[in-house]
Amino acid sequence: MTERVPTTLCTGKLPYPAGTLVMDRISERTGHLVYVLEERTKEKYKLISSQAFMRPVGGGIEWDVPLERIRPVD
Repeated sequence: MTERVPTTLCTGKLPYPAGTLVMDRISERTGHLVYVLEERTKEKYKLISSQAFMRPVGGGIEWDVPLERIRPVD
């Protein structure tokens, strides 16, 4: 059994301005970029994962996708 490293959650840097219309490259869902949540190790602050939170056009329930899967809509 491997030992779990303690982590913390924090707000990450937005790759585009908040409200930018973005698309998930896998599901092809589009929505407005709301924020980025990062998981980092507590000891050395190493990045473990980044999730982008998106809100549907017109409002509704937010969803998240891995940050590397989003791109701005042309």
